[in-house]
Amino acid sequence: MIDELIALFEAYGVEKYDENISQTEHAVQCALLAQLNNASDELVAAALLHDVGHLLQLQGNNGNADFSQDDLHENLGAKFLSSTFGPQVTQPILFHVQAKRYLCSAIPSYQTQLSEGSKRSLELQGGPMSGDESAGFLQNEYFQDAVNIRTWDDLAKVENVISGQFADFVPLLKRVATQYV
Repeated sequence: MIDELIALFEAYGVEKYDENISQTEHAVQCALLAQLNNASDELVAAALLHDVGHLLQLQGNNGNADFSQDDLHENLGAKFLSSTFGPQVTQPILFHVQAKRYLCSAIPSYQTQLSEGSKRSLELQGGPMSGDESAGFLQNEYFQDAVNIRTWDDLAKVENVISGQFADFVPLLKRVATQYV
């Protein structure tokens, strides 16, 4: 799996997905923010891999992205990673889109702070949660980890910053994967 992830990021990580930075830059910035916030290794791995579903979509579509529909990248990514990583990694990934929807309903000003790409995808993903949806989301064991990833996701879109490489996190990924299998 780790070799598959390396190959996936090498092949498609340079692509932009409705943002101004590459997939790899976004992933690395997100993981570094998780580390700066003293997140567990599992949550750092989840932050790094939270958008791997976008890369899988690119792989399946010969490098073409379709921004006109919700690609359910969170489902695809969590399912793909579940053979190698435990729920502490896959569940925050699975729920990070719901966390965006939750934050938009819980904090009215949050939606105005989203990037243009995140605003577009929010509409495709169902918009802000209803009260019932929010209450259900808060019952999820991993809701806080998903909210943390979503918060770092918003901040991890800084252009022209050299922050590291995907390869810097391979030892951490191997360590987390080994703990699970």
